[in-house]
Amino acid sequence: MHTILLCGGSGQRLWPLSGRIRSKMFLELLPAPGGGTESMLGRVCRQLSHCGLGESALFVTHKDQMALTRRYTGNGYPVIGEPYKRGTFTAAALGALYLYSTGKAKPEDTLCVAPADMFADDTFFRLFHQFTDTLAASQADLVLLGTRPTDPSDQYGYIVPGKGTTSVYSPVISFEEKPVISRARELIREHALWNCGVFAFSLRFMLSHLEQMGLPIDLAAFTDAYPGFPVRSFDKEVAERSSKAVVLPHEGEWRDLGSWETLTAQLNHHVIGAGGIWGESGHTHIVNELNIPLHVIGVPGIVAVGSPEGILIAGKAEANAIKEILQDVSAAPRYGETEWGSFTVLDEATSGSGLVLTIKLSLLPDHALPEMPCLHSSKSWMIVSGHGEVVLNGSVAAARTGEIFTMVRGDRHEIRAFTAMKLIEIRTLEEQDEDHDRLYDS
Repeated sequence: MHTILLCGGSGQRLWPLSGRIRSKMFLELLPAPGGGTESMLGRVCRQLSHCGLGESALFVTHKDQMALTRRYTGNGYPVIGEPYKRGTFTAAALGALYLYSTGKAKPEDTLCVAPADMFADDTFFRLFHQFTDTLAASQADLVLLGTRPTDPSDQYGYIVPGKGTTSVYSPVISFEEKPVISRARELIREHALWNCGVFAFSLRFMLSHLEQMGLPIDLAAFTDAYPGFPVRSFDKEVAERSSKAVVLPHEGEWRDLGSWETLTAQLNHHVIGAGGIWGESGHTHIVNELNIPLHVIGVPGIVAVGSPEGILIAGKAEANAIKEILQDVSAAPRYGETEWGSFTVLDEATSGSGLVLTIKLSLLPDHALPEMPCLHSSKSWMIVSGHGEVVLNGSVAAARTGEIFTMVRGDRHEIRAFTAMKLIEIRTLEEQDEDHDRLYDS
């Protein structure tokens, strides 16, 4: 069996920590087994390995987040990139065609498609090993995973199962996506399950489905056609149209940590970062990435979040409204993570007809900001901490605390970090500069 993990989503519901450059799966907030914290993606990788699924895993993400996905998966898994975001069905098809074209999967092999930001216990992942046998025993085209609802929620999709022919799986009667609370109560009385977004099928089934849609099954042709694809979800394109689907029930823990309310419920501490909670402020959480303290006094049931992207103060139950608010906001990102580290925009000021950006760069040990030409009027690096070396037009110079390096348009430059490094970059841009709006690729 092959597991295709989809790394998608805009991350707006967990703004200002997540966004289009840093998705929620990269946030290192969850308690780790040995102490400290881990990301959703790191947790999933650990569980895949623990449950014997690691060797079969393939990650599919947007091309802009390939390097970051490799970093957070420890460079231990193959990662492929979508040229455009076109929904879960298209991403799953891309992963299936990659496995097929490279010879890693045969038509009779079982594929499992799952979100990369799952939050579940190990028993959930062990169910993956039942997919191949369940497909064979049920003669179904599709196997889904569903979990028992803990409450009537309007945030999840529901699977309505029929009477099971075995104690292991049940036929799928229908799906309902995010019903109102009253309908959710009715669905629970009908023994409906929450839809976990996990689907298993044979590679042959996916190839046949693509051919029926008139889509190419050649990987290169499929990739070339990406710009013209509409956004398609796997639920609507495959699951809801299938007349031969069964569901395996999961009786343990499963959560969608897609909101501040559900995420903070998993945190070990009420205050992460600088600041404090005082007075009658029960069930309040602070998550602060800024170097300035954030204090909450006498306000219960809220989340207070600070990052270079902005500050959010919201009641936990109402915090999801930020997604609609951000739809009308098109500001350039002020923070981003990359394969080599991270960057933060500290200041921007106009200078004549141009712009001066001040950016803090943080490089990981034994990583490098790759060689590039200077596309601006000028750029300066001041080394704040750590040490490494700078290569400027082929000449190598030691980079130590306090050193300053200046580049002008056309200069080729690179910095290599031997230890963790921090530096300040001052970039002078004119209107005609090619990357006037771009910071660093993630």
